[in-house]
Amino acid sequence: MNKYRTHKCNELRKNDVNKNVSLSGWINKKRDHGNLLFIDLRDNYGITQCIIDKENKNFSELEKTQLETVIKVNGKVVNRSDDTKNKDIETGEIEIVISEYEILGSCKELPMPVFSDQEYSEEIRLKYRFLDLRRKKIHENIILRSKVISFLRSEMTKLDFLEFQTPILTSSSPEGARDFLVPSRLNPGKFYALPQAPQQFKQLIMVSGFDKYFQIAPCFRDEDARADRSPGEFYQLDLEMSFVEQEDVFNIVEKLMVNTFKKFSNKKLLHDVFPKIPYSEAMLKYGSDKPDLRNPLIINDITEIFNREDVSFDIFKKLVRSGSKVRSITTKKTKDKPRSFFDNIDKWAKEQGASGLAYFTIEKDDKISAKGPVGKFFSEEALLEIMNITKSNVGDSIFLACGNQNELEKITALARDKIAKDLDLIDNNTFAFCWIVDYPMYEKDELTNKIKFSHNPFSMPQGELKDKDFENPLDILAYQYDIVCNGIELSSGAIRNHKPDLMYKLFSIAGYNKTEVDKEFSGMINALSYGAPPHGGIAPGIDRIVMLLADEKNIREVTMFPMNQNAQDLMMNAPSEINQDQLKELNLLIKTKN
Repeated sequence: MNKYRTHKCNELRKNDVNKNVSLSGWINKKRDHGNLLFIDLRDNYGITQCIIDKENKNFSELEKTQLETVIKVNGKVVNRSDDTKNKDIETGEIEIVISEYEILGSCKELPMPVFSDQEYSEEIRLKYRFLDLRRKKIHENIILRSKVISFLRSEMTKLDFLEFQTPILTSSSPEGARDFLVPSRLNPGKFYALPQAPQQFKQLIMVSGFDKYFQIAPCFRDEDARADRSPGEFYQLDLEMSFVEQEDVFNIVEKLMVNTFKKFSNKKLLHDVFPKIPYSEAMLKYGSDKPDLRNPLIINDITEIFNREDVSFDIFKKLVRSGSKVRSITTKKTKDKPRSFFDNIDKWAKEQGASGLAYFTIEKDDKISAKGPVGKFFSEEALLEIMNITKSNVGDSIFLACGNQNELEKITALARDKIAKDLDLIDNNTFAFCWIVDYPMYEKDELTNKIKFSHNPFSMPQGELKDKDFENPLDILAYQYDIVCNGIELSSGAIRNHKPDLMYKLFSIAGYNKTEVDKEFSGMINALSYGAPPHGGIAPGIDRIVMLLADEKNIREVTMFPMNQNAQDLMMNAPSEINQDQLKELNLLIKTKN
C-alpha cells in the first residue's frame, strides 16, 4: 500500500463511511470554529473536507500550520450532516475526522493566495508560477490542454497519420519572424537556429516517401507578445499529406476541429462544414482576413454613390475624386438609439486614429430620408441605391468611413467589432469557423514598393503554369489558406510548390536569384529535384485551440510556464548572462553598447 495515501482527494463517497483512510495534499483553506477546525485538503484531483476537534493533541499545531503546507492525514470517513453537504465538490457528502497528521512539505508565507482566482499582477503570477498553477481555474486549463493534445494525437493516428519528430537545431530562415540563434562550439563562428516551424522538414518527409505526417511541434519565433501569441515559443499540430489537393486538407482538418470542439466544449458550432471565403471578399466584407463570423455586421463598398450629382457630401466626394473609397456598416433597427450611441462610435473611431465615422438613420414619412449629421447630403434616390447595396431597411442606421483601402480595412474591421459588442450582437456561446482562401501570392512592400511574398513562399500558385501572367504578379493567387475561429487565426497552410523550375521563377519575382535560392533553401530545392510528390498541409496552433476551449482571452492562461511581455522568464531568470569561460568556449565576444 502507498505510504502517503489510500485515496485521492476526489474519491471518497458515502459508501466509504467508517473506513480508516490516509490522504495527502495541500491545505487549501482552513475554517476555525473554536472547538472544531475544518481543513480543505487539495490534490491534483479534487478536495476533501477534514475536521479535527480541540481534544485532539494535533489541534493547536494544525491551527497554526500555514496554508499550502503539504500534509498527510489519517482518519475515519464520516457522513456530513444534511445542512453541511457541499454539492460543488465530488466528496461533498463526507468528511474525514483526523486522528493523526504529518507535515510532508512546509510552506513559507505566501506571496499570493492559491484558494481564489483573484487577479494578480503578471509579475507576481509569473515569478511564482508554480503557485499560480495550483489555482483552480488555471490548473484546470493546463489539464484541459493535456487532454486536448492526447485527443488530437489519438485522432491523427486513427486517420493513418504517423508521428515523427523533426530537428530543433537547424539552419536560419530568411523568411518570416526573427530566429533564435544558437552558437556552435564545434563550428566556430557558425550558428544554428531554433525552428520557426518544421516547414521544410515536413516537406522533406513527404519527399522521403511517407504519406501522412504529424507532430505536436514546438516552434520558436523572436516576436513581440500579444494576447493570442506567446513570445519565444509555442506549439502547433503540424501535419502534411502527399498526393492531396486543397479540399483533402480541408476535409481532414474540419473533421478534427469539429470532433475536438464538440468533445471539449458545450458551445454550439455555427458550421460543421466551414464556409470558404476568398481573401478579397473577406477584406471587403469584414475588413480582415480573421473575421469573427458570430458578428452579423457586414461592410459594403458604396464609393460609386459619391459620384452622383444628387449627393452633396462634399468632403467625401472630394476624397473619392482623389482615389479614396467609401465603406459602410449597417446596424439593423437602431432608429430609437440615442444620439449619444452614434456620437460615441464616432468619437471612438477618432481615438483609433481615423477621421471618425459619419452616420445617418433611414426614415420614411412621405418619402425616404435620412436623419443624422450627414443625412441631409443624400437625395431619396441616392438613399434608395444605398439601401439596395447594403440591404438596409427603414429604421436601420448606416456608418460611413472614407480613406485609402488599407486605412478603410483597418478602421471598418475595428468598428465592426466595436459596434457589435456595443449592440450585444455576438453569441458568446458559439464557435464560428471559416476558411480564408485564394490569398494573393505576392504583395507590395509599403515602404520599398518592391514585390514580396504575401504568405508562404513555398506555396503552389493557382492555375496552369502555361497560363500564368508573370508580368502581373500581384494578380497571381496561391493555394494558401487560413483557418479562423471567432476572429482568431488558428493556422495558415498551403498546397506546396514541388516543382524546382517553378520555384526559381516565383522566387525571382520576389528578388531572389538562382544562387540565393540554392544557398538559402539548399536542402529543399535539392530534394525537390529528386522526384517530389504533390503535397500540402497546415499546422493549427495548440495554444490558441485550448485558449478558445477554455474561454480565455490570453494565451498565457493556457500555457504552463509562459514568458512575460518582454520575453523574460521571471521564475527561472531567463534570459541570463553567461560567464567568460562559456563565451570563450563558444568563440563569442559580448560587445557592450555605449
